[in-house]
Amino acid sequence: MKAILLKEFGGTENMIFGDTDTPSIGDDEILIEVCATSVNRPDIVQRQGNYRPPPGDSEILGLEVAGKVVKLGANVSRWETGDRVMALIGGGGYAEFARAHQDHAMEIPENMSFEEAACICETYLTAFLNLFILGELKNNQIALLHGGGGGVNTAAIQLCHYLVPQTQLIVTCSSGKVERLETMGVTHVIDYQTQSFSEEVARITNKKGVNVILDHIGADYLSANMRSLAAYGRLLLIGVMSGVKAELNLAIMMVKRQQIIGSVLRARSTDEKAEIISQFNQHMSNALANREVVPEVHQVFPLSEAARAHDLMESSSHFGKIVLKIT
Repeated sequence: MKAILLKEFGGTENMIFGDTDTPSIGDDEILIEVCATSVNRPDIVQRQGNYRPPPGDSEILGLEVAGKVVKLGANVSRWETGDRVMALIGGGGYAEFARAHQDHAMEIPENMSFEEAACICETYLTAFLNLFILGELKNNQIALLHGGGGGVNTAAIQLCHYLVPQTQLIVTCSSGKVERLETMGVTHVIDYQTQSFSEEVARITNKKGVNVILDHIGADYLSANMRSLAAYGRLLLIGVMSGVKAELNLAIMMVKRQQIIGSVLRARSTDEKAEIISQFNQHMSNALANREVVPEVHQVFPLSEAARAHDLMESSSHFGKIVLKIT
């Protein structure tokens, strides 16, 4: 099969469109003929050599796929060949075929394209897990989302609008994305290039702070994030783009009873992922089927041009998801 292979870790020049073996599947797995996959920030980190896949998962990049089931493992009962599915995988998405656990796949609604479906499993599940399962975000609370133009955060905005419509959103972004976020219905958009987000949060909330923060920046934002949290507030840390080490005022954290929750999706157990997917499906299947929630697709590249797609993501000039089309 055709796939994107790495000559070595490093820059996009090491991404080769070549041939490799079609994956074999286990008894509880399905083989998917991939029609589309998407580019996620962890793909960049893995390409650079800093995020190896869990044991047993493919070394090929790609954490989510959409396509058709072409082969069933011996124990698979919930799928049939020909079914249209979108799936969360531990690796292997940048290829013509990928394997997935049967409980990590969801049916693609009839009126959803493969390109749209390829955007659901990594980003929407990450947003859902962190905001609603771990973060326990409720109506009439306030959430701060960092990096408003990225895939996880555009998904998070949509999930908040649908699941907790009375929740107030504050979103940070670069200067060129303010109007796009306002078009998505975000009331408070902070341009982090010209404004201090902690000062703006204090102004917007009358110094009370926010209940939940979703952050992928890490070290550089830690102090300002903690200042921006309300009493009993929860910081969900899903990335460390700015580094892994920072100072923390433990006394303030104790007095305000705040929580910092570190979270990744890829390293979770098979059963944990299946439970997250089940809960997401229960809450969101109708919204996806009725197109009340539709992924923001920025651009679609052929698989052979995956290096260009990575360059685009690294430029941070995109808004929403970057998709790779296979067939």
